[in-house]
Amino acid sequence: MDQADRQQMLDLLELQARQDEVAIHAYVLMDNHFHLLLTPQTADGLSHMMQAVGRRYVRYFNDRHGRSGTLWEGRYKSTLVETERYLLACMCYIDLNPVRAGLVAQARDYAWSSHSHYAGLRSDRLISPHPLYWALGNTPFAREAAYARLVQDGLSAAQQQELTDSVLKGWALGGPGFIAELQKKTDRRLSKARAGRPAAR
Repeated sequence: MDQADRQQMLDLLELQARQDEVAIHAYVLMDNHFHLLLTPQTADGLSHMMQAVGRRYVRYFNDRHGRSGTLWEGRYKSTLVETERYLLACMCYIDLNPVRAGLVAQARDYAWSSHSHYAGLRSDRLISPHPLYWALGNTPFAREAAYARLVQDGLSAAQQQELTDSVLKGWALGGPGFIAELQKKTDRRLSKARAGRPAAR
């Protein structure tokens, strides 16, 4: 994936997010995967957006590189996040992905993520800042400085593990009450099983 390929992905995400009423709060494009933090406005907006982007990008990539077949390993993975508790941590996790991969020393040095927008280094029309970001300060400079500090401070080992498990395994991110309410609405397991013997029935 070169710079033209990455730009095409961003262009498709911007177009499709607007059409499907999905707010993109944060993103990072890596060589073989990407992460998005999103808020859909409709029940089927997210799935429609991801399917459309996937189809159109594969067609573009195959035509440009003279290849055929799929690019993706199965369906995209998604999870639900308790906003107040985890949204800013998710943004930091996404921004720090290139640092963890050893591609750059600091998040601000990576061109293909939303970090530069939030740090005030450039304007990114793809981004719809969440109200929790706006609450970081009363002026653009204050918000940018506060967010840059959050990313600079990084995540604890526990947060890092929790977020990685959520990304890879699809666990929902939230407190016990949030998880319990979600679990009432689905038979799918939404969190890691507790250690020990199963509860008696």
